[in-house]
Amino acid sequence: MKSTLLSLLFVPAALYSADAPKLRAGAAAVDITPTQFPMNMPGGFSANMAEKAHDPFHARALVLDDGKTTLAMVVVDNLGAGPDVLNEAKAIAAEKTGMSADKMLISSTHTHSGPSLNTRSEPAAAYYKKFVEGVAGSIIQAHAALKPASVGMAAHPLPDEVFNRRWYLKEGKMPLNPYGRFDRVKTNPGTDPNVIDHPAGPTDPDITVISVQGEKRRPLALFANYSLHYVGGAPGGEMSSDYFGEFARVMPSRLRGDETFVAMMSNGTSGDINNIPFGVTRPPREPFEQIRIVAQKAADTAWFAQKKIEKHQGDLRLGMLQREVTLKFRKPTPQQLEEAKLIMAIKDKAEIEKLPNRAKNYAGSAVNAAERPEETLTVKLQAIRIGDYAVCGIPFETFVEIGLDLKKRSPFSKTMVIGLANGKHGYLPTPEQHKLGGYETWLGTNQVQEDTSVILTNNLLEMLAELKKAE
Repeated sequence: MKSTLLSLLFVPAALYSADAPKLRAGAAAVDITPTQFPMNMPGGFSANMAEKAHDPFHARALVLDDGKTTLAMVVVDNLGAGPDVLNEAKAIAAEKTGMSADKMLISSTHTHSGPSLNTRSEPAAAYYKKFVEGVAGSIIQAHAALKPASVGMAAHPLPDEVFNRRWYLKEGKMPLNPYGRFDRVKTNPGTDPNVIDHPAGPTDPDITVISVQGEKRRPLALFANYSLHYVGGAPGGEMSSDYFGEFARVMPSRLRGDETFVAMMSNGTSGDINNIPFGVTRPPREPFEQIRIVAQKAADTAWFAQKKIEKHQGDLRLGMLQREVTLKFRKPTPQQLEEAKLIMAIKDKAEIEKLPNRAKNYAGSAVNAAERPEETLTVKLQAIRIGDYAVCGIPFETFVEIGLDLKKRSPFSKTMVIGLANGKHGYLPTPEQHKLGGYETWLGTNQVQEDTSVILTNNLLEMLAELKKAE
């Protein structure tokens, strides 16, 4: 009787062991620094030419495999790579690795001092090729490096460096917007306490990390996420990967990783968040100094987050879903279009100077929106499951409220939300923020229907629920 009982207990355990996921991970960083100059840095309204790179640019990839699902999470140092170029890189990586392209999440950091991905000049065309091959190469190399691993996820706050950049102003201080009207809030209003009143939204202070360890708890990779737009302050005329690249350089010293350890910082939901302490006068900084300060504090915070992980697990089940969602493009009203055409028709320099700031830019955006032949835009959403952890990818400069809402409503114990994932389609405000106006809501910076954030959030929550149900 005793031996029969033991055998009954033993058989299910053996079957469970055979079916249990055995996690493997690989990570790689490929240098994609531009080498041909001059090259335009597209993070602004006017030409901004660079003569050299101040610091390196990389494509950094983390590949995870549980025996049934293989997925990649990639961070590239770029203002915002579009779907076409990223799909090209995914196709190359899929062919070389056997992975499915829909199991690859590629996000841009949104450095504003990064290279252009157009092909209108010889340096830009050469860089486009280098970028595609480098991004694909990072996935291929990470896949080739797969080895037994364990994963943990945690978050720790760094509230000091994130500030909501949309503010209510004091009575009588609001300037005209480019359309000759008054918004209720202003983006980047300056630091004068006699002008600014209070911020129009929250911040997300957390740095969330996915920590990957190999055998004997050796650090393999750290994938971090912070809802901070970018820092800026790189030397003039020089490209920089901003605090994202500096974080990746500093982080190995925090975890004592060797030369194969890969750290990466992704951009969270930072569409309305930046590094300017409104209402406070910050002492002057030398070029690149503020980038270093933020990167070092972020690395310290990521270290604290990693230390919160009680146990890295090697038996986590993976899952990944991709969903295409079709949205309506915004169009100007007949009155808005007529006003825009009148502004575009003004040629006299003195008359142009009387217009509100950037009136010509946004009149052009309104005309272009009216003449756009497409009525809809189809975007890709992604949701990843790593055990009881989740990751969401959104292809917009996403407002922080959206990320906070997803984290709160997610069925998983911890959730990371990545912006500018698999494309860039402008800003993504909430309907409530649309009502307030401001830069991120203007036609041109925002391209799609005003309830888009609700549509995408609902889709992501459905995808997360499906992943959760599969356990």
